[in-house]
Amino acid sequence: MPSKPITFILAALLLSPAIVMAKTQADQNSVPETLGFVEWVVLEETGLRLKARLDTGAKTSSLHAVNVEPFRKGEEEWVSFQLPLADHKDQDDANGAEVDEVILEFNLPVERTVKIKRKGASSQNRYVVNMEFCIAGTSHTTEFSLTDRSKFSYPALLGRRFMSDDNILIDSSDSFLAEKECEHKSLSELADKYVD
Repeated sequence: MPSKPITFILAALLLSPAIVMAKTQADQNSVPETLGFVEWVVLEETGLRLKARLDTGAKTSSLHAVNVEPFRKGEEEWVSFQLPLADHKDQDDANGAEVDEVILEFNLPVERTVKIKRKGASSQNRYVVNMEFCIAGTSHTTEFSLTDRSKFSYPALLGRRFMSDDNILIDSSDSFLAEKECEHKSLSELADKYVD
């Protein structure tokens, strides 16, 4: 009878260094990346680069969108929306391109809808879509709620869900800390591509 408990204890002792080593290796692989409170992001589908505020006060990320319209595609609920290039003239690479008339159009499946409480205003229902984007040289996918952000300083906002899923820390005292850049198209290239 005593041999079984001894065998069990011996097996546990032999396995524990491997468990500790695996945990240490996982901890080393998951060193969080520190980014500034504002960084460049690139929408992968189009190559559009825009500024995003990284906001620990928001749970869900948000993207500037106008003319948001739901529609059905088979049994699924989808949403169409537009992103005008004229709203993103903070880039210095427009080279005088006429971007005022260029509007990027998207059609994506709806992941869910959210009710957003707004300070000093009524609550707002928003459609949420999954989108691929690049930040700090790395591709990510996260949920974005769609809303008109033309009155805000930044067309995109990245929230806690993205930060926790992708192990991101924010330095709220600095901006543009990303060590790597994402490939993107200039506004003039986008204007050439989307203007007839």
